[in-house]
Amino acid sequence: MRVVELEARHVRVALRRKVTHASHVRTETDNVVVRCKLSDGTTGYGEGVPRDYVTGETIDFALDLLKRSDLAKQFDADTENFVQAVHLAERLKLTASPKDDRGILGNAARCAMELAVLDAFGRAFGEPLSRVTELVAPELYKFRDRVQYSGVIGNPRGWKKRAYPLVYRLAGFSQVKLKVGIEGQDDVKRTKLMRRWLGRKIDLRIDANEAWSPAEVTPRIAELEPFGITSVEQPVRHEDVACLADVRKQVKTPIMLDESLCGEVDAERAIRGGWCDLFNLRLSKCGGFIPSLRLAQLAKRHNLGYQLGCQVGETAILSAAGRHFATSVADIRYLEGSYDRHLVWESLAVEDLTFRRNGSAPAIIGSGLGFALDAARLDWVTKRKETLLG
Repeated sequence: MRVVELEARHVRVALRRKVTHASHVRTETDNVVVRCKLSDGTTGYGEGVPRDYVTGETIDFALDLLKRSDLAKQFDADTENFVQAVHLAERLKLTASPKDDRGILGNAARCAMELAVLDAFGRAFGEPLSRVTELVAPELYKFRDRVQYSGVIGNPRGWKKRAYPLVYRLAGFSQVKLKVGIEGQDDVKRTKLMRRWLGRKIDLRIDANEAWSPAEVTPRIAELEPFGITSVEQPVRHEDVACLADVRKQVKTPIMLDESLCGEVDAERAIRGGWCDLFNLRLSKCGGFIPSLRLAQLAKRHNLGYQLGCQVGETAILSAAGRHFATSVADIRYLEGSYDRHLVWESLAVEDLTFRRNGSAPAIIGSGLGFALDAARLDWVTKRKETLLG
């Protein structure tokens, strides 16, 4: 069995509400979706979310990169079983850029391709995507039949400032992330208000999205620590990330890297420099399912924690991939994803993969990604198609 067709699409999906954080304001998302067809007719899909302020990718760059990469040569051999398919997916490489010293330019495109290949071969060989964890990182493998996702609070206005935390509290969420560093907002007042309405039992962490300067990051964190925050995500710009080695000595709250943690080079630099306590693993940002597993392994070896994050605008393809990761990888500190019907107008799935009332969601046990894609919805949101193979 072998790959005989590859197609990439630019899909544009409207968001149900405006999403605001310190780095960006978004009302829609431009994603890349790859379709992989095997010689037996089995089809799989993968998705990536290009963000120029994260990995330097735009949607046009991602599609053009896939077209420029020598995919035919990489898929010119037969694959006899799922183990070989996993090796094939891990070896997948897109054309490198000589200016990309972090090795991350193209991660969203690679993620889309990798997931499409794993989905197709998983369906063909009757293996769920979660099986990849057991094969690639057996020391991390721990299957759970249910997980619980975090709530997220961005920049609600008016009565919603109290409604959002109260809803999360009454619904039974155990973790909530609060976006801070938003221009014009008083973070101390907002965090105090959120803690009051969330109560003391809910785990509250904050995400600054690179909002603070090196000079102000320590006092900013210190003034929020009385409200029981459990981590601070990406408090400074990537260019300033080295300052976090000293910040960690001056604050009690663990530091998490996100925009500064997109690949193995980033991770090794962070470990050597002592820049963080936690990695934020997002499948698209980190280049796919297997690269994210490798980063989790690296964190584990160096006694660091990790969360599974997600990117604004993920459709059901990435939601399903994240679910397989979440239900098969041990010791995930925080969990984000599966916001489908709460955030996007078109999830692209026949079934609803959105988490339940308290953030809980069951494992997906079907082959490949384990859900049925709605081809009509995919066509509806497609803006551009490119044939990559076949």
